[in-house]
Amino acid sequence: MKAMSLGSVLLTLCTLAATPTAADTYPSKPVRIVVGFAAGSVSDLTARVIGQKLGAALGQPFVVEVRPGAGSNVAAQSVVRSPKDGYTLFVATSSSTIPSPATANLGFDFAADLQPIALLANVPFVLTAYPGLGVTTVREFIALAKAKPESLTFGGTAVGTTGYLAAALFNQRAGTNLLIAPYPSTAQSTTDLMTGRISVAFASASNVLQLINDGELTALAVAQPRRAAMIPNLPSIDEAGLPGVDSSIWIGMLAPAGLPREIVDALSKAVNEALKSEDVMRQMQLQGMEPLGGTPEAFALRIKDDTARWGAVLKAAGLEK
Repeated sequence: MKAMSLGSVLLTLCTLAATPTAADTYPSKPVRIVVGFAAGSVSDLTARVIGQKLGAALGQPFVVEVRPGAGSNVAAQSVVRSPKDGYTLFVATSSSTIPSPATANLGFDFAADLQPIALLANVPFVLTAYPGLGVTTVREFIALAKAKPESLTFGGTAVGTTGYLAAALFNQRAGTNLLIAPYPSTAQSTTDLMTGRISVAFASASNVLQLINDGELTALAVAQPRRAAMIPNLPSIDEAGLPGVDSSIWIGMLAPAGLPREIVDALSKAVNEALKSEDVMRQMQLQGMEPLGGTPEAFALRIKDDTARWGAVLKAAGLEK
């Protein structure tokens, strides 16, 4: 084979150096951020806050598109079927990691068919009790539940959802046999909790903080491994003596699997920078959320761990698909 001249080598190197990568030209048009829950939900609000910052940083509009249905699976399916070019993104919640017949019927695998970009926020949940029970700690409540088996009720969301499985996980870890009452929403279970129709429930910290301060609900612990910034004096459920019962919800950004790595990195970098800005942090805190961030790899590991954890809870509760 004929050796290349020095001039040819230099020309080739210059040509390669001048060739733009996908990240160099991205984005060159508006980007869609698809959300699987209704307008005004925490995932929708998060997408809009982050989208605005990404648009300002990257020079193109990031437009939020709300596509609710099937626990966000309708939105996820539409993103999975989109071109792998970075112009369709998905803001999901940890509920997407719960194995369910709905996901199987839609013909995609959340972990395999979506590329993690970055975790966006954490939504702390609080284990709250009806004040009339006379308990103020997790240990006191567990003791009461064991003394009165099958007489106390745990308010949860629909069967198979995060709220329901969090209640099932509590039973498994605490060795209790609390009856789990499924509710269409945490708002409805909170109303019944205030009147004593149910005994305890997990609820978003932002939704029950004022009720706790007013004495209408009793906070037992924040339902995650660490304390929440918005309720710093309330112990985590790990501190309270029941580790492994994390019912907090994460919100994260993903894209169709197969997205070029340079675009993944560019988006992840932009998202992490946005999460550090004072206005984003302030807006999230007002909504009762904690900014997260991190690498795509860390997000992928969180998805893997949560899928395994909720799958085990489903199996133990006899709810596996």
